[in-house]
Amino acid sequence: MPTRTSSDVIVIGAGVVGAACAHYAARAGLTVTVVDRGPVAGGTTGAGEGNLLLSDKEPGPELSLALASAELWRELAELLPPQIEYEPKGGLVVASGEAGMAALRGFAAGQGSAGVRVEEVPADRLHDLEPHLAPGLAGGYHYPQDAQVMPALAAAHLLRAGGDRIRLRLGEEVTGLLTGEGGAVRGVRTASGTRIHAPYVVNAAGTWGGQVARLAGVELPVLPRRGFVLVTEPLPKVVRHKVYAADYVADVASDSAALQTSGVVEGTAAGPVLIGASRERVGFDRTLSTEVLRRLAAQAVALFPVLGTVRALRTYAGFRPYLPDHLPAIGPDPTVPGLLHACGHEGAGVGLAPVTGLIVAACVTGGQLPLDIAPFAPDRFMAKV
Repeated sequence: MPTRTSSDVIVIGAGVVGAACAHYAARAGLTVTVVDRGPVAGGTTGAGEGNLLLSDKEPGPELSLALASAELWRELAELLPPQIEYEPKGGLVVASGEAGMAALRGFAAGQGSAGVRVEEVPADRLHDLEPHLAPGLAGGYHYPQDAQVMPALAAAHLLRAGGDRIRLRLGEEVTGLLTGEGGAVRGVRTASGTRIHAPYVVNAAGTWGGQVARLAGVELPVLPRRGFVLVTEPLPKVVRHKVYAADYVADVASDSAALQTSGVVEGTAAGPVLIGASRERVGFDRTLSTEVLRRLAAQAVALFPVLGTVRALRTYAGFRPYLPDHLPAIGPDPTVPGLLHACGHEGAGVGLAPVTGLIVAACVTGGQLPLDIAPFAPDRFMAKV
């Protein structure tokens, strides 16, 4: 079992990705120390909607990652308690006109060829899936594999399921890496001066992953993309699926630093409806933007007019950990032996967490990788600093 100052693996970050890395390392028989300057799920995870999506990913490496992770989430739903609110409710992407439907049709065809289950929904069938949708939409596509969890509880229970193989050190900021012969990682140093020893360190610091990488002398260009979520009062089952407008897919893949908003509406098991989505690169600025909230509310009401009379109880902001090619960095650092990266998942961290954790555990133990991780290699834009 881990001592207070040593273990087999140190994970920096107690969000859902760090929790999954610790969980699968513990399942592989390793002892793990998870270090975070805040609480469990105190960063991006706690500000997320808990989406487990295939519907917004084009064929390629990220979709392959998401398909593998979706299967792992189904397995975890059997292992973890019902409080994580795993809900395989499916997603519905809608188009307002024929041009949008044509674009969705081409996108869905590619996804179907890659193994995603997708069903076209004509305009006259949309209300079978979502009775409260606005009239006049051109149609949409149903993705039955899309799901949702309560992200903070999912992270907490992933850690708890590791039992005494996982030790948490919360409220301790990592300020440096310990190194040995040849620059190999030997542990971390915290702001209090504590030294924690391990032959492997995992950078699962989310939006702050670039800062942790710099402690090792390497550059990983993780940038924050701010987003807001509106939360309504608890409602009966007004919204049955995750429902979003077709332009959301384009916003996810965009490199623009400017403000982008697209209607995304979904119910939760607890009752409140979550309304997004916005994206903008403004650094770590948490200033409330009433313009963003107005746009989100208007777009939600355009999709579901019934929400026009519903109270929004609160809003919160989070930072998606963005990398230039929209793919996470997962795997060993080629320049610092013993250092692994598991960050940069942008808005897909909750969905991709299990497969990321499984990959990290396999890299540490020499186990079989679940898929080709070359597209996620940290050195694809890395340079010594």
